Amino acid sequence: MKQSILELKQEMQSVLAENILPYWMNRMVDEEYGGFYGQITGMEELMLKAAKGAILNARILWTYSSAYRLLGKEEYLVMATRAKRTIIDCFYDQKFGGIYWSLDYKNQPLDTKKQIYAIGFAIYGLSEYHRVTGDEEALAYAIRLFNSIETYSFDCVRNGYCEALTRDWGEIDDMRLSEKDANEKKTMNTHLHIMEAYTSLYRVWKDNRLKEQLSNLIWIFVEKILDCSSGHLKLFFDEDWNCKSYIISYGHDIEASWLIHEAALELGDMQLLSKVEPAIKKVADAASEGFTVQGMIYERDLNLKLVDKDRHWWVQAETVVGYFNIYQHFGDAAALQKVFDCWNFIKAYLIDWEHGEWYWSIHDNCSVNRKEDKAGFWKCPYHNGRMCLEMIERITC
Repeated sequence: MKQSILELKQEMQSVLAENILPYWMNRMVDEEYGGFYGQITGMEELMLKAAKGAILNARILWTYSSAYRLLGKEEYLVMATRAKRTIIDCFYDQKFGGIYWSLDYKNQPLDTKKQIYAIGFAIYGLSEYHRVTGDEEALAYAIRLFNSIETYSFDCVRNGYCEALTRDWGEIDDMRLSEKDANEKKTMNTHLHIMEAYTSLYRVWKDNRLKEQLSNLIWIFVEKILDCSSGHLKLFFDEDWNCKSYIISYGHDIEASWLIHEAALELGDMQLLSKVEPAIKKVADAASEGFTVQGMIYERDLNLKLVDKDRHWWVQAETVVGYFNIYQHFGDAAALQKVFDCWNFIKAYLIDWEHGEWYWSIHDNCSVNRKEDKAGFWKCPYHNGRMCLEMIERITC
């Protein structure tokens, strides 16, 4: 390798501290109404009256909590604490429990549905905040949210978790996480991020029920979500786990490979780990179908025979972590080469070196996608910030 692993770590720490984290501290803090603004467009226009999403705020909470844990800068703790207060004081539904999907620009409830994916991210952020600060309020709210998911979303007959509910936990017609998703009761994506959240919570709260449900989530991936013939993850299901999708999401494949592994490692169950590790290597290998020396393409629709070759920011970030995890735990030199190739593509095309942060995506012709947000409901400091944080923590030399 022309570039050393240590140089990789140093570069990522520099990008995190000088490119990603300052962007949100300098541009997204709402001093008038509190919390954070809801949107900056791809043309760098701050939208002062944009709706504020729960996912954005929860991901800010996780990212700055983790950054403070690893790098120790007080300004990161200030951001994390601001996000924690916004989650608890504004997004948390004091009447019915759970997290609102969105607030208006004045921090008043806007969309009050209970999207389980968003509740999972609130658990993820609050758990990490407690991990670094010992804050008992954050842990208490994370446990409350865990209990809400288990009470209202868990399917104790067919297993798994439903996608969404009304504010008072009733059935809802439109369960979609976004307009591009299928309107199905169970999805890979929500299960992935409940598992991610439960892993984070179990790290700080060794509860037996939580342990059982985290183990169950891992088995759901191995037995229901993983397509054993192809190695890819199936994305959408009805309540009986019949697959309703023909899409391969390469980014979710590689992201899931390391998150499933992380969950199993955190549980410390050697029997479970022996079953999981061959599966996660299979998923990572399947994801490599979408890998090029210029990053990972987005997705393939097997039914329509269409391929989306855009290089999305989050897919590249998860590609780096996913293949480094394969190298780290299984000594796969080819996986490490994918890490270097993808990181070099990120540096050359995705990072906005002038304004800070990363572009949403790069088209297949290497032009920048400026139609999508620079910051917003889905464009957060989480995937790229977490990539840097994971690599800083994993590279110990």
